[in-house]
Amino acid sequence: MNEITDKLTVLAVDDEPPALDELAFLLRARDEIAAVHTASDATTALRLLRDGGVDAVFLDINMPGLDGLELAGILRNFALPPAVVFVTAHDDRAVSAFDLGAVDYVLKPLREERLAEAVRRIADRRRPGPMAAADPGTGDDVIPVELGGVTTLVSRSSVHWVEAEGDYARLHTATGSHLVRIPISTLENRWADAGFLRVHRSYLVALPLVTGIRSVGSGLVVCLRGEGNAEPVELPVSRRHTRELKDRLIRGPMQSWTSR
Repeated sequence: MNEITDKLTVLAVDDEPPALDELAFLLRARDEIAAVHTASDATTALRLLRDGGVDAVFLDINMPGLDGLELAGILRNFALPPAVVFVTAHDDRAVSAFDLGAVDYVLKPLREERLAEAVRRIADRRRPGPMAAADPGTGDDVIPVELGGVTTLVSRSSVHWVEAEGDYARLHTATGSHLVRIPISTLENRWADAGFLRVHRSYLVALPLVTGIRSVGSGLVVCLRGEGNAEPVELPVSRRHTRELKDRLIRGPMQSWTSR
């Protein structure tokens, strides 16, 4: 980072010249940015990045040779890796992007206000204080959700229960629900150690919110208390998951649940 102005030095990477020119133009218009370098392929970008002095990379995904995700994976091994923002026309790679530690995921066609938000996120991460403490790197898993071209990060700790919808999953929180392109089985494995349990082929619940189970007809339902603006909810429990649910409730909350 420029030590005098405390502004960002960034690198824009895209193999399509018109897209690269537009990205560089919009970045140069931002007051937070002191200098914008460009590269038309990942190999050139990597050479520039190894020279140091770049605070953030705005990176296309689909490029010939080394693609954007592969380049981001290499950057994670740097002693002081730059922040990474993916700029792409594809909305189906967001989970992989955030798994690599991306700060943001911006969809093409570019909108000036959306790119400005990504720049602000990078600048906020570099400042001490509450914004830095809210960084996804603190350990609370996050899921990127696209809504109207804007990427919102939904934290695992805000999710009360998950509903399967084919190859998608719907995350239910106190403020609403979010459909994500992730199978519920993936979230079941990913969040198991954080106190989430599969109670039905269609439902995954946060155990700290479970208030009990009760019989309804010939089956069982699990009761979840409401938090924030959410109403209490009852979800069916399948026979194959009943024993594990009862065992987990009898054992009581695990220490790791507190950081779910």
